[in-house]
Amino acid sequence: MKITLIGLDLAQSSIQVCLRDERGQITKNRGMSPAKAKELLANTPPTTVAMEACGSAHWWGRLAQRHGHEVRLLPPQHVKAFRRIHKSDGHDALAIVEAALRPNLHPVPVKSVAQQDLGLLVQLRDHLVRERTAKANQIRGFAREYGLVFPKGIRDLIAGITRLSLDTPDYSPLTVQLLAEMTRDLVRHCQRVEEVEAMLLEQVKRHPAFERLQAIPGIGPVIAASLVAKVGQAQQFDNGRQMAAWVGLVPRQNGTGGHTQLGRITKAGDRYLRCQLIHGARTVLRWLDRQHPLLRRWLEALRTRRGHNRAIVALANKITRLAYRALRSEEAFDMRKAFAAAT
Repeated sequence: MKITLIGLDLAQSSIQVCLRDERGQITKNRGMSPAKAKELLANTPPTTVAMEACGSAHWWGRLAQRHGHEVRLLPPQHVKAFRRIHKSDGHDALAIVEAALRPNLHPVPVKSVAQQDLGLLVQLRDHLVRERTAKANQIRGFAREYGLVFPKGIRDLIAGITRLSLDTPDYSPLTVQLLAEMTRDLVRHCQRVEEVEAMLLEQVKRHPAFERLQAIPGIGPVIAASLVAKVGQAQQFDNGRQMAAWVGLVPRQNGTGGHTQLGRITKAGDRYLRCQLIHGARTVLRWLDRQHPLLRRWLEALRTRRGHNRAIVALANKITRLAYRALRSEEAFDMRKAFAAAT
């Protein structure tokens, strides 16, 4: 019988394979080694291959596409709803097959190697920035034990450590030596962040939507790179509201009996991207007097009506919708046209 659907439950050393034939029957549901799973994809006529969007899924997706298969990467939270009994590899693979048959379940697009490289640089930069902040806070904490307080900012901290005097009873030469060594580590962290940012900008500049994204208020090079890495060309969304909902910048709904209540934002989707978009919106609101008059009037009225924090989230939602238009359209960004037509 012809195989119409292959469900793969991915793991590091064992791949659970579930096969469904044209009659709708499950013909096989057993574990395989990764090598055997590769052979199966290579020797099976082109069909549909379904997987959870988890670790290594994009690599397996590209491998299946090279063999002519149609790939459906399914969000794990949706697959979980189709697992009817206790968790096991066999039940997970069967749930993947059942979820893949649902016509209205939106799959995750398979990322290219370039897009994954960009995502890797975005995550690496975020990790290095957090390490840099932790190192600076550690130095400040140790220095505070000796009564040393430095101005805000990493540059002022480094300059303050280098200017420490040795002729004082408050601390010893060993104290200065240890703080200087930690400061040198901090300088190396700063240099590493700059190197990764340079690599990130070099990669993202090749994307055609990069310049259009940066024309949107609140989006700089790092946020533009994050959008390209996480969303690609946004082909998985029908409109800007779907993209904003995926990021988690829409109200949570709780309704019954025809009555719907709107609550806080859902915080669904990618946490890092949502955080960056909100920070970008906060920056726009901070420098509101420098913004386009159309945007300024809308934000001033919104802030007066709903408050500062809600205005930030609403603007982040608006930025996401504008970013969708920039990713999907090749037109140059125009504030008046895009602001009025953002969907």
